[in-house]
Amino acid sequence: MNDEKSSINKENSSTQNYPEKGPLSFITGSLTSFILCIFFYFISNKIVIYFSLHKPSNASEVVQSISSSINTLIIGLSFLLTFSFAFIGLGLFIVFIRSFLVKKE
Repeated sequence: MNDEKSSINKENSSTQNYPEKGPLSFITGSLTSFILCIFFYFISNKIVIYFSLHKPSNASEVVQSISSSINTLIIGLSFLLTFSFAFIGLGLFIVFIRSFLVKKE
């Protein structure tokens, strides 16, 4: 019983050592995420342009199918990365606004 209390106290003290995140952390994270979103958006557009200008030039249908699938996968992942940063930035901005509206207890 005494060991349980000491382990609970250790857990509470270890979580209390970290400072609370404030509005400055939220807005910094949001701006960083939006900047990365814009950066990766331009990179994604460059990838699309590159793949549209450089078509696979092989006579084999299997090679063309695999090449087309890999191109689609790369383009999809690059835009997934772009919009993931956009949604993270939006979420952090909402938390930033919410930090001013909710009172701490």
